[in-house]
Amino acid sequence: MIGRRLAVGGPVRARFGGAAWEQRGALNGLESRLQPLLDQIGDLRDTVITADALHCQREHVDYLAERGAHWILTVKGNQPSLHSQLAGLPWRAVPDATRDTDRGHGRREIRTLKVLTLSTGIDFPHAAQALQIRRRRRRLDQPKRFTTETVYAITDLRAHQAKPAQLATWIRGHWSIENKIHWVRDVTYDEDCCQIRTGTGPEVMAALRNAAIGALRTAGIANIAAANRHHARDSTRPLALLGIT
Repeated sequence: MIGRRLAVGGPVRARFGGAAWEQRGALNGLESRLQPLLDQIGDLRDTVITADALHCQREHVDYLAERGAHWILTVKGNQPSLHSQLAGLPWRAVPDATRDTDRGHGRREIRTLKVLTLSTGIDFPHAAQALQIRRRRRRLDQPKRFTTETVYAITDLRAHQAKPAQLATWIRGHWSIENKIHWVRDVTYDEDCCQIRTGTGPEVMAALRNAAIGALRTAGIANIAAANRHHARDSTRPLALLGIT
């Protein structure tokens, strides 16, 4: 039965069932690290893997097929031919399969999902359906100004295996992880600009960042950037956070 989901991020991170796995490295080597990461998980059968565009690679979907897993992959500029093929599909003739509206953080967002069954014309192994996700946002204090973002994705799941609402839920869940985890590490800690590349240095630094984020989250802190500034002003504050006095 399909239903479990595992989300894999850009710098290779995965979360599944409350546990986390990670491998780090130079940016140009991240694609090859997906398989060693997932090899740490014993059984992937009927698990749905959601992954960033970086991992939209033919060898990855072949590997997932061998493991009995399913996948939903974002497609962006790193696969220009595939992205052009998806953008060129007759989306105007396709009705919205799902439509959701959210309000929060001073803005309103409308998300729509369209789904097309693929038979020919898409050069990517195991692809069964194409997805178009459109997000239209406006600030509540500027009701006439909208921004629209269109994202494409592909999946090996067939129409009878996952309804559009379930696909939308998995995609939203993946983006939620992006916002909560990757934003903090990639932006607040500027992780991808770290110059440490030797030996196990990247893994050690990633572990230290994880420990810092975990300690702050456990303390109920939501704004990690502000908390970092607060604790940097007084060397006793990090010790107090960790219960060391």
